[in-house]
Amino acid sequence: MTILIFLSAVAIPFLLLLLAWGMPAMKLLIDGIAVLSGYVFVIITALAVYQIIRDNTVFMTNIHNVFNNPAFLASGAYLGNYGLYKLLLMFFKQWRRL
Repeated sequence: MTILIFLSAVAIPFLLLLLAWGMPAMKLLIDGIAVLSGYVFVIITALAVYQIIRDNTVFMTNIHNVFNNPAFLASGAYLGNYGLYKLLLMFFKQWRRL
């Protein structure tokens, strides 16, 4: 499983880069999914923190329950890959200027 996570962290950002370069309309879709993922990620995080404060529970033990939420994990995974895609995009743009 560790190898699969590593390979996907390498392959998916390059795939997003190729899709964005090959089909300009994909860039809008890639960015739109990132915005949606950002909202999902932040809302789930805020709700988890609010619930802990509301219930006056021990923060460090209960906050980790958010990792059981598939939407949180999926949006975080996409944002991680999207961030790497954007870094690659900036790198290649700078490289072409040299």
